[in-house]
Formats: sequence, C-alpha cells, structure tokens
Amino acid sequence: MRIGELARLTGVSTRLLRYYEEQGLLEPTRSSAGYREYGEGDTVRVRQIRSLLAAGLPTRVIARILPCATGPLPALEACPDLLGTLRGELAELDARITELTRSRRALAGYLDAAVPPSRPYAAA
Repeated sequence: MRIGELARLTGVSTRLLRYYEEQGLLEPTRSSAGYREYGEGDTVRVRQIRSLLAAGLPTRVIARILPCATGPLPALEACPDLLGTLRGELAELDARITELTRSRRALAGYLDAAVPPSRPYAAA
C-alpha cells in the first residue's frame, strides 16, 4: 500500500509517517517509480509507535525499543537493554514531575501573595 492508504488506515498524517521514516521507525520499500510502499505489518508498527509516544517516550528511545514490541498495544518483550532504557526514561519523568511540582508550588505562592483574600484564584 502507498503512504496515503497507510495514513487512512492508521489515522496518522502522511507528513507524520514520513517523519517516522526519517527517525528510523518505519522502513518502507520503494517502487520502481520511487513511491513508498508499506506492508500490512506497518499498520501495527504505526500503532505501536503511537502507543509508545503516548507513554511519553521520545522517538530516539522508541527506535531502540521498537524491535522489542509485539502486537498493536504493544507488549514489550525482554530485549537487551530494554529494562534499563525504560527505567531511565521513568527516572527522567519522575525528575520532571518533581521539578514541575516545585514550580507549581512557587507559582501558587506568588498568586497567594498577590491576590487579595476576597478574590481567591482557582487552584487546580
């Protein structure tokens, strides 16, 4: 199938599919006319990529762990360095959450100091 069909089946734009190719996440073959050609397995691959992106993983990490992915959800099989890679990404997320929480507390403190008690701000 060509890129437009893959885009239609997966709900991902052709521009994004080309980006995935640039990042080494998709590897279409080329027709004699130079058109990208995708197989049925590429629909699963795109769903895997989207799922891993939704988990917060950057494409550079997805490229390393994609060979461990099976099924559209995906399930990840134990490949070399998989656990270390995922633990590292989780640690980075935890550090960012800690920093965002600290920033949020500071901003809320500024608001508390600046807003008169009769007009409280809406804290989320």
